[in-house]
Amino acid sequence: MASSGGAAISAGPTPPSASSVDWHLRPPNPKNPVVFFDVTIGSIPAGRIKMELFADIVPKTAENFRQFCTGEHRKSGLPQGYKGCQFHRVIKDFMIQGGDYMKGDGTGCTSIYGTKFDDENFIAKHTGPGLLSMVRSYYIYIKLEQDIEASSKANSGVNSNGSQFFITCAKCEWLDNKHVVFGRVLGDGMLAVRKIENVATGPNNRPKLACVISECGEM
Repeated sequence: MASSGGAAISAGPTPPSASSVDWHLRPPNPKNPVVFFDVTIGSIPAGRIKMELFADIVPKTAENFRQFCTGEHRKSGLPQGYKGCQFHRVIKDFMIQGGDYMKGDGTGCTSIYGTKFDDENFIAKHTGPGLLSMVRSYYIYIKLEQDIEASSKANSGVNSNGSQFFITCAKCEWLDNKHVVFGRVLGDGMLAVRKIENVATGPNNRPKLACVISECGEM
């Protein structure tokens, strides 16, 4: 496979056995925020990705993502967030990565709490497709065919979360306890995720057609 591009807080009840929960199938918690991305591929509308944020499990991480969706986080009076941001790295059968609204290539890192913030907890696991998980500053772990782990561009180490995230396209258990799972795609939102997943890619797994978050917000 080609290479890709805090403080511990526990809020709300912890599942009796987090390892036994299919987090991508967990019944929605009506108290959790729901956000959305409207996406385009090559300037053509490709659908809406509706997402539940696990504020009951990782409230700090969920709030970081929520504010970047709504644009309410501001710097020098200007809204900061995901509107207009691209999914800059796509690996079929693994994940789609986005959120670098600063540089657009996976090297930008910022958060509503400052430059970076800590891993909140690793309660939720990468149990299947459609899970939202944090990208640490520069690397995401990928699993090679030889069943070994390697670092690939997009996760520099612990406690280095910012605006970047990825959405899983399959079960990724080797990412457990390395990346913070903070939400999941709801309903037919996976249709848009699959469209992005299947876009042809070039060097550094960058889509050949721009996959853009044209609109985003909270529902």
